Amino acid sequence: MRLVQSDRDSILSASPDVSDEAGPSNGHDGVASTNGRTNGHSYSALTNGASTGAGGLSKNGKGIARVNLPGTTISEDSSIDREEFVRLVIQSLRDVGYIESAATLEAESGYTMETLEVTQFRQYILDGVWSKAETALRHLYIEEPESLLDARFLINEQKYLEFLEAGKTTAALHVLRNELAPLNVDPDHLHTLSSLIMCSEPEDLRRRADWDGAAGLSRQRLLNTLHNYIPSSVMIPQKRFPTLIQQALEYQRHQCLYHNLPPDVTNFSLYSDHFCTNGEFPTTTTTILEIHRDEVWNIEWSHDGQYLATASKDKSAIIWRVGDSGSSSGDWSPHLVLSDHQYAVGALSWSLDDSVLLTTADQIIKMWNTKTGVCIRTLEERHQETVSSIVWLADGSGFISAGLDRKIIHWNADGTVKQDWGLTTIRITDMALTPDGTRLVAVGMEHATPDVTPSRGSQPVELVGVNPVVTLGSPKGGNRMVIFDLTSKHALMSIRMEGELTSVKVSQNSQYALINHAPDVIYLYDIRNGRLSGKYIGQQQGRHIIRSCFGGANGTFIISGSEDGNVYVWHRETGTLLEVLPGHGEGSVNAVSWNPTNNRMFASCSDDCTIRIWEAPELATLETRTHRVDGFGVTIPNGKGKGKLRGQPWDDHIDSTLSAEVRGPGLSLGQ
Repeated sequence: MRLVQSDRDSILSASPDVSDEAGPSNGHDGVASTNGRTNGHSYSALTNGASTGAGGLSKNGKGIARVNLPGTTISEDSSIDREEFVRLVIQSLRDVGYIESAATLEAESGYTMETLEVTQFRQYILDGVWSKAETALRHLYIEEPESLLDARFLINEQKYLEFLEAGKTTAALHVLRNELAPLNVDPDHLHTLSSLIMCSEPEDLRRRADWDGAAGLSRQRLLNTLHNYIPSSVMIPQKRFPTLIQQALEYQRHQCLYHNLPPDVTNFSLYSDHFCTNGEFPTTTTTILEIHRDEVWNIEWSHDGQYLATASKDKSAIIWRVGDSGSSSGDWSPHLVLSDHQYAVGALSWSLDDSVLLTTADQIIKMWNTKTGVCIRTLEERHQETVSSIVWLADGSGFISAGLDRKIIHWNADGTVKQDWGLTTIRITDMALTPDGTRLVAVGMEHATPDVTPSRGSQPVELVGVNPVVTLGSPKGGNRMVIFDLTSKHALMSIRMEGELTSVKVSQNSQYALINHAPDVIYLYDIRNGRLSGKYIGQQQGRHIIRSCFGGANGTFIISGSEDGNVYVWHRETGTLLEVLPGHGEGSVNAVSWNPTNNRMFASCSDDCTIRIWEAPELATLETRTHRVDGFGVTIPNGKGKGKLRGQPWDDHIDSTLSAEVRGPGLSLGQ
C-alpha cells in the first residue's frame, strides 16, 4: 500500500512555488476558519469560568471537596469501571449544555473527561489549525507507527482540500508534494487527489471529492474518523453514552419477539425494558372471503394496500377491495372477477402503479386493467410449459416471467418481448427480483439432460460463479437456487439443496432470500455471500406448493402456510415460533401475503376455497367480529356500481367453473 520514492516523483514531478503561498489570514496555516465556525462541537479547556486546584473547584468563594470512594467499580455488584462511567457522564453533561455540572463532577470525582492536550487537539481540528493539530497528534499515545501515518495523512488531506476550495492552488500543491506524498500514500488515491487540482469551481471540487467543504461538516467527520486511531481512553468518542444507550435499545428491539413498530418510532422509555405483547399482532381472523369455488393457490396485495388479488384453481382471479380508510374490518367487497382463463390461475403480479394485474394460467400470461376488468393483452406464444412466476421490475418499465420450461423472459410494460434469456439449467418453480433492481433469484429443479439448443436465436444461460462452500448435497440431481445479475444475465451464484424448492421471496434490503423447502423447513439465505442465515421449522410441507413471506415492520416476521391447514409465524432473527394460527378448513394453506401499508394485517388462502384476513385482536371488536363476504346477492347493473362484480357475470362464472377439471387437493409441482 505504501509508495516508493519513484512512484511519488512520477506523480508529482512539478514543484510548486511555495513563496506564492498566501499568508494566513487568521494564523491557521493559511486556511480560513470559516468566519469563526467550528464545524462541530467543541469543548473549552476551561470549566466555564471555574478553576480547579488541589483543594477542589472554587466557585464564589466556596470549595467542592473531592469524594474518595472505595473500590474501582460503580458498585459492589457491578463490573462497570467507575472512572470510565464518570468520564462518560461528564461528556454527556457537556453535550447537553450542563457545563457547570460537568465541572462540579470533575472536581468532586477527581476525574477529568480528557487532558488539556486532547481538548486542544480537538479544537485545532475544528478550527483548522493544521500544523498545531499534527504536532499535538504526536502526544496522544498512538502506539502503532502505521496508525500515526494514517492519521497524519487524513489531517493533511483535509488541509489540501481546503486550500483547493479557497483557490490557493500553490499552497495545495505544496501540501500534496511535501506533506501527503512522503506519507507513502496509495498511488491510486494520490492520483485522485492530484486530479482535483483541475477543478475550476469549489462546487465541482466538493462534488468530485464527495466532500462538503470547510463550512460543512467535514472537520467534524475528520475528527470522528481520527477517533479510530487515537486510544478511546485518551480521547473519548463523540456522544459515547447516547451511543451505548441506543445500542441497548436496538438490542431490546431485536429481542422483543412481537415488536411490530416502524423503525422511525422512538417511543422507547429509558425507565424500563422495551417489551411488546401479542395484543397488537395480527392473530385474529376479521374477514373471510368466500367467492372462489375451488382451491385458492396464490394471493398478492396491491402496492397501496387497498386491493387484494387472489388466484384459484377455479380458473379465476378476483380483485377484492378493502374498506375505505377508517371503516370497519368487515367492509370488504369483490371489485373484479377475472374469469377469462382456460386453466387454473397460478401466479399474480401488480404493476408499480397498481393499474395492471398480471395473471398466469398454465403457459399463458394475461394483462388486466384493474379499474375496468378488461383483458388488455394475452401472451401465449413464448412459454411452452407452466409459467410459475411473474414479477414486475422495480422501476415499472416491464416485467419478467419464468417457468418450468426453464425460460426467463423480459417483457416491456406493454406486453411486447424485450429479451428472451434462453434456457436456464433449472425448471423454475418460483422467482423473485431484489428491490434494488440488480438481481434475479430463481429456485427450481435441476434439468436432467442439459439442453444447449438456442431458443429463438438466443443463447442458453450458463451457471457461473458457483461457490462450492455453499453448494449443498451431492453433485448430481436435486434442486438449486440460482442468483442472476439482472443486467448481464449471468449467474452470480448457484446453491444446491436437497428437496423441492417451492417459493422464494426477497427482503426489502435486497440481502436475504426466503425459500420454502420440502420437507418441512424454510431457509433464509444471505444472497450476498451465499450463506445460510437461518431456518424455520414447525410447518408441514411435503407434497404441495407452499408459499411464505416476510412480514411486519422492517420484515421482522416470517409467515408461511402449511399442509396441516394452519398459518405459522416466526420471529425472523431468533427463529422462535410465535404463533400457529388455526381457522382454515381441510387442506393446505397455500400462500400468505402481508399488507404492504398496514403492519397489522395479512391474508392467507387455502384449499378450503377461502381467503382469511388477519388483524390484531384489539381490532376484532364486537362490531368487527369475523365477517364473511360470499358474493351472493350481488347485482351487476351495466357492470358499474360500488361493490359490484365487474368482468364476467357471477352466474356465468359459476356455470363455467362447474365443469372445471378436478385434479385433487392442493397445487403440486407436477400440475
